Amino acid sequence: MTVHLSEGRAPVATLPAPVVRPRSAPSAPRARRLALEVARFAVVGGSGVAVNILVFNLALHGLRWAPMTATVVASCVAMGSNYLGFRYFAYRDRASRTRRQIALFFAFSGLGVAMESVLFYAGYHGLGMDGPLGSNVAKALSIVLASAFRFVVYRTWVFQHAKNGR
Repeated sequence: MTVHLSEGRAPVATLPAPVVRPRSAPSAPRARRLALEVARFAVVGGSGVAVNILVFNLALHGLRWAPMTATVVASCVAMGSNYLGFRYFAYRDRASRTRRQIALFFAFSGLGVAMESVLFYAGYHGLGMDGPLGSNVAKALSIVLASAFRFVVYRTWVFQHAKNGR
């Protein structure tokens, strides 16, 4: 007697084997993007700090303006140069320029100038950092502390990704 196993049986459906791909850590691309963003922010911010310090020293020590006037004017000049740098370099991949973006940038930058001015005042008048070196240290520290605030608000609210972007 001969038995044919292939005859009379219904075909068995088989599922394709799942494709297993090695994955990198899900946060690795995000961490790289954030590191690049921080680096670009630092380049623009660094040039803004240079503008801020130069204008501050010219106004305070060269033109003999009042310390608070010098720090506010210097911060405002740096704010303008920073907008161009952020818009066209650091955050050029973000949504296109809008009135809302410009208004938010200058509103948050104004808050940053206010924070920077209060911190400068505390160092210059409160801590007696009123000499040429001390005034520059007070100015630099006030810029650094206010920049942390600026980084968070610029990336979160001002230069957002487009809704359909990443």
